[in-house]
Amino acid sequence: MKLSLETLTIAAARQAIQQKAITARALAEGYYTRIAAADETIGAFLSLSRERAFAQADRIDQLAQRGDPLPPLAGVPMGIKDVLMTRGLVTTAGSKILENFIAPYDATAVARLEQAGAVMLGKLNCDEFAMGSSNENSAYRPVRNPRDTTRVPGGSSGGSAAAVAAGFAVATLGTDTGGSIRQPAAFCGVVGLCPTYGRVSRYGLIAFASSLDHVGPLTRTVRDSAILLGVIAGRDPLDSTSSDVPVPDYTAALAQDVKGLRIGVAEEYFGEGLDPEIAAAIEQVIERLRARGCEIVRISLPHTKYAIPTYYIVATAEASANLARFDGARYGHRACNAATLGEMYRRSRDEGFGPEVKRRIMLGTYALSAGYYDAYYLKAQRVRTLLTRDFQQTFTRVDAVIAPTTPTPAFKLGEKSNDPLAMYLSDIFTVTANLTGIPGISVPAAAGGNTRAGPPIGVQVLGRHFDEVTVLRVAQAIEQDRG
Repeated sequence: MKLSLETLTIAAARQAIQQKAITARALAEGYYTRIAAADETIGAFLSLSRERAFAQADRIDQLAQRGDPLPPLAGVPMGIKDVLMTRGLVTTAGSKILENFIAPYDATAVARLEQAGAVMLGKLNCDEFAMGSSNENSAYRPVRNPRDTTRVPGGSSGGSAAAVAAGFAVATLGTDTGGSIRQPAAFCGVVGLCPTYGRVSRYGLIAFASSLDHVGPLTRTVRDSAILLGVIAGRDPLDSTSSDVPVPDYTAALAQDVKGLRIGVAEEYFGEGLDPEIAAAIEQVIERLRARGCEIVRISLPHTKYAIPTYYIVATAEASANLARFDGARYGHRACNAATLGEMYRRSRDEGFGPEVKRRIMLGTYALSAGYYDAYYLKAQRVRTLLTRDFQQTFTRVDAVIAPTTPTPAFKLGEKSNDPLAMYLSDIFTVTANLTGIPGISVPAAAGGNTRAGPPIGVQVLGRHFDEVTVLRVAQAIEQDRG
């Protein structure tokens, strides 16, 4: 059996190993060969974990040789975004301040993947502390989009999306704080799933904004995302924010037809700033869903225009609090030859953090400061409640919402580096899911899935809290109809 590493799915990889058409070790070696040949250009991986990967692959091969039942992800080569703890491996969060930090334990999501048989190839590049929309903020090197290496892959999970798009892994884990799984998935032409807040444990995630952070998969197909979500979802006693909600069989649910589902289309997502080609592609997706028997309902989410300012107050405030722990005293980079403790703190943070992280810390500290807390942070939380109510009311009328994932296709490297506001507006369609905690997925759009210039177009499906089943069903219908 000849396998195409660029198109291999989870089910196909597992089946090939079970049928002894290939060994898990040989499969891992095949991906390492691809990484060695092409990742110098792409920049998806920050480090490789060959010893750990081959040890896991050998365990899977022993099971296969004995004819024992194989776990659901047996031998599937994966990569992990470098903001998730991986025991014994350098875990940097894309920052110089953690350049030599060795993680003492595994994040729960990582542990669950390995328990299910996944083979961890290495740690994936990302914007520093997951702060960015282009993966140009990594302290080590930018990531390039495999579809067009002159363009960004999106961020902050740019390495995770690029690794799947380039055929460096079957699937990857990313994190999504304001669109950081869905936006790079759209830019790279892959599938990116942001589950409901609390559906997947955040234990072992280096926090950016604790009330907004989600852990989720990036894959080649919707079915693969469903498989991975089934593995990593569920209550975790180590994370008090993880929800004790039953985890359904997501892959079985994909067999259900979408006929009769009510699909909402919000006027606020189709206004000024949306690329005409993206708007046309989303309209074609909507018409194909209508042809499948879905009822298309025009809706309004009136507080959407406040989403970006609300997000960048809440997210920076939480970042300011979370990143206070990186002071050079306990772990991470420490400045040398400081005369006083205060100087050591200041110099360690100045030397260790990059410009975007410093910008967000300062913005967040200002929003939380005496005299400004009520005017900024408290008001932002009130608007966040209004955004949540918009969706709660909408989901009494519809089963899912269709929207663009991004306002434009992937932009050129360096195009927005000196314009933070333009960069922040890249997240205009994705931040609402994080502010409200609802699930969302980005899949390559119909009508060819690409712009005339080449970069892919992503379409986003949003759903009710803990209703990933419906989100995945609609996403698969879009995937199946893709021209």
